[in-house]
Amino acid sequence: MSAILPLRLEKVTYAVDGRRIIERVSLVLEAGPSTIILGANGAGKSVLMRLMHGLLAPSAGQINWSSQGARRRQAMVFQRPVMLRRSVLANVAYALKVAGVPAAQRERLAQEALEEVGLRDAAQRPARVLSGGEQQRLALARAWALHPEVLFLDEPTANLDPGATREIETIIKAFDAAGTKVVMSTHSLGQARRLGDEVIYLHQGRVLERAPVERFFPQPASPEAAAFVKGELPWA
Repeated sequence: MSAILPLRLEKVTYAVDGRRIIERVSLVLEAGPSTIILGANGAGKSVLMRLMHGLLAPSAGQINWSSQGARRRQAMVFQRPVMLRRSVLANVAYALKVAGVPAAQRERLAQEALEEVGLRDAAQRPARVLSGGEQQRLALARAWALHPEVLFLDEPTANLDPGATREIETIIKAFDAAGTKVVMSTHSLGQARRLGDEVIYLHQGRVLERAPVERFFPQPASPEAAAFVKGELPWA
């Protein structure tokens, strides 16, 4: 089975009621480095992630994976993941069922995924009574069980306290170490530094800059990125 990466975006635009949220974005995402989509609230980060994942169709332009069947070989985790009205274990098993995993394998794979994110002891609890951080870990367990080639993360720690954020970041690093391409949006400079290899800086729906993390932060090339970094730095 051939790899689904690279992912190519060519002059992608997305508009709602005549307002352009994403404007003529062209990118190639390769396997390997963790990619951080950085920008202020309202920059279009979430919309760009949904376009890449396939939840939205572009108003103009092309989005192409390198091989067929990409939808089954990538996953996305949102700020507020949807929990099914069933147990923690059943939530993971259902994701495996949808992906076509044989029934005989689902419970074992689900248990392994819950172990990876530290939720094995919560396997029989109702998913909807979990804390926000636990629900986010469950969403990551559903993704882990599928061993995706690409994992999209849309500000996965935006609503979490520092302790829960550290737990989520540890799991994200485990995906990276396992060979999954991580593409994550955030407005947190500290998180971008901790988790990213490269930064794509988005401003008002346009990509203004793409650079390795070690170059972006000390020497942002665009005035907008420089202002963003300077303004956020005291809190990063």
